[in-house]
Amino acid sequence: MTKFENSNGIIMSRLPQKSSPEWISKLLYPFRSGKNSKFVYFANCALRELVPASVCRARIESLIESGLKQFNRTDILDRVNYYNKLSHPTLLSEDAPQLADHRLGPKAQVYYFDTREFTRYFEPSLRWRHLPGDIIHIPTEPTIVKSRPIAGNNANSILLNLNKVRHFIFVNDTLPFEQKKTRAIFRGKVRNKPKRIDLFTKHFGNPLCNFGDTSSHSTDPDAWKTGKMTIQEQLENKFILAIEGNDVASNLKWILSSNAIAMMPRPEFETWFMEGRLIPDVHYIELAADFSDLEEKIRYYSKHTEAAHAIINQAHEYVQQFQTPQCERLISLLVMRKYFALTN
Repeated sequence: MTKFENSNGIIMSRLPQKSSPEWISKLLYPFRSGKNSKFVYFANCALRELVPASVCRARIESLIESGLKQFNRTDILDRVNYYNKLSHPTLLSEDAPQLADHRLGPKAQVYYFDTREFTRYFEPSLRWRHLPGDIIHIPTEPTIVKSRPIAGNNANSILLNLNKVRHFIFVNDTLPFEQKKTRAIFRGKVRNKPKRIDLFTKHFGNPLCNFGDTSSHSTDPDAWKTGKMTIQEQLENKFILAIEGNDVASNLKWILSSNAIAMMPRPEFETWFMEGRLIPDVHYIELAADFSDLEEKIRYYSKHTEAAHAIINQAHEYVQQFQTPQCERLISLLVMRKYFALTN
């Protein structure tokens, strides 16, 4: 065990971490990480492209009609209007590209396939705006995005479930909360991410925490850096930090589907997961923006297991709404149909 002084002058300790040789861990990690397979994802995309788009366009109205009969119409339309907040016609500028101009390029491939999955149901002459990547600003005209700010008038940011191969992961966690280790864990890139830097500066080395920076090339302190950890290994802990990076915390979905509890400050950005609808201390444990109450919250919920289980159960209930593929497809089609109806 080594000891050091953090930025607040508090003496902290760091437990040695046991791990496999680095080259073995890196070699095996893609096969045991618990994340979605990119190979399977692209294989499914290729198979989907074998169906002519004309067939999709001919089926869209019957798919929507049958879907609205199968699922709760009120719940479906509530989500559609949350993702697409346009309320009146808003024409796009004349230079907006047509769907027919959308091409697969060397970059942003998952964004191409995730939009193409639903745009192929609509006429290629329709115009649109689409921004791939981690979007944290509100566009000047209605645009299809993966992420948007929660606060303010974000109606021009129309959410679609993009880059879902990375962001939408759910788990079947069989380890009960009581049998997990009483500590908070975080694994992720810290580089140039202010919230994560603040968290590490104040709590790295705390015996109740196990934090590791997986950035391979950065100016972060070497003491912070460590190898990656699988989802299953992280789920051995009672608390998992979900800290926003470029936009949302990508691990939040699988944490809320597990028997561990997400800990985080109130989120500033949201995706298809509707992070803006998550209720603090109902679906996750809310932390102060400066992480000053982290240790207090760990100790409280470790002792008050009934409160912990209530959060876990409510998180599971929240996650359930995203776990029916046919329902997700219906909502996506309705979001896009509303977008084209009001912008073209």
